[in-house]
Amino acid sequence: MKNLKSWLAMFAMLTVFMYGCDSGGTDVVESGTYQGSVKKAVPEKTEIYVQTDDNKTLELYFTDATTLTHNGETVPFDHLKEGTRVEVQVEKVGQRLDPVAVRILE
Repeated sequence: MKNLKSWLAMFAMLTVFMYGCDSGGTDVVESGTYQGSVKKAVPEKTEIYVQTDDNKTLELYFTDATTLTHNGETVPFDHLKEGTRVEVQVEKVGQRLDPVAVRILE
């Protein structure tokens, strides 16, 4: 009985740990260009979540090299709001996606 309790306690801790490590339902795709809508924008982290037209969710942290444009002109991050239509060019680096370019389509 003591072994069973220990095993259940270990299982419960492992479950909590794995839940805490959940990626939040984001996807890793191949390098390329994708279109979709901004699902969430986090200005303090220069991070966006993009729901692609093929129903994938991309988690993108801007780098110093990321360009953000609208009608061919560079714009500040605050132009990205929930629902904004975008085209993103991403580079897959391991299991991370780096946004090379984000273009506002509207």
